[in-house]
Amino acid sequence: MSLFDLTGKVAIVTGSTKGIGEAIVHRLAEHGAKVVVSSRKADACDKVAGEINARHAGAAIAVPCNIADKADLQRLVDTTNKTWGKVDILVCNAAVNPFFGSSKDIPDDAFDKIMSSNVKSNHWLCNMVIPQMVERKDGSIIIISSIGGLRGSSVLGAYCLSKAADFQLARNLAVEYGHHNVRANCIAPGLIKTRFAQALWDNPDILEKSTSTAPLKRIGMPDEIAGAAVFLAGPAGAFMTGQQLVIDGGVTIA
Repeated sequence: MSLFDLTGKVAIVTGSTKGIGEAIVHRLAEHGAKVVVSSRKADACDKVAGEINARHAGAAIAVPCNIADKADLQRLVDTTNKTWGKVDILVCNAAVNPFFGSSKDIPDDAFDKIMSSNVKSNHWLCNMVIPQMVERKDGSIIIISSIGGLRGSSVLGAYCLSKAADFQLARNLAVEYGHHNVRANCIAPGLIKTRFAQALWDNPDILEKSTSTAPLKRIGMPDEIAGAAVFLAGPAGAFMTGQQLVIDGGVTIA
C-alpha cells in the first residue's frame, strides 16, 4: 500500500462532480489524500464532498469554480491553501466541447471556448500551484487529455487539437520543473461512459464503430481512469514525468 499511499497529500481536482473527475476525487481520498471537489455548480460540489466525508471524515471540501475565469481559479488555489496549507497534487480534468461536427462548420466562439477552457485554463492553474511545489521540491500535475489528441477526427477536430496541446503542456512543465521534483503527466482515456461523452456512446452506430476493432470490445468506466490518477499522484509514479498514459481498451494499437 505504501506505493499508493497519499496520506498527508492535498489534491485539487477540477470537474470533479461527475464522470472521470468524480471517480478520481473519490479514489484519491480513499488512498489518504485531502481533496478539493470543484466544478461550476456549488450544490453538485457539496454533494460529492459530502459523500466523501461520510466515508472519510474531513477529507473533502467543496470549492465551486469556473475554469474559464482566471480570478476564480486563483480563488480555488487560495481557498485550498487557506484550508490545508498547500497543494501537492493538481488534476486538471475539467474540459468542454460545445461543438460536434466538421471542423469547417465550427463557430469561432466555440473554437475559442474549447481552446481557452481545455488549454489556457490548465496553463493558468498549473502556474498557480507550481511555485509552492518548487519550494517544497515535490508535486504531481495530472492533466486529463484524450486519445483524441493522438488521432485525427472528422467530428471533434477542435477538441482533439486542445487535447494534443495538453500533451505538450505536460511535456513543457516536465522539462521546466523536473529538477525541482515536480512531475507533469497526462492521462489519455479512450471512450469512457460519462455524460460528457454521451454523444459518442449513446449512438449505437458510433458505439459499434468505436468498439468493434478494440481488443477489449467495450468502452471504459470512470474508475478505470481513476486508478491511473492514484498511480501518478503518489510514490508508485515518482519516476514518471512528461508522459501520456493511454487507457483506451487497446483502441489505438488495434
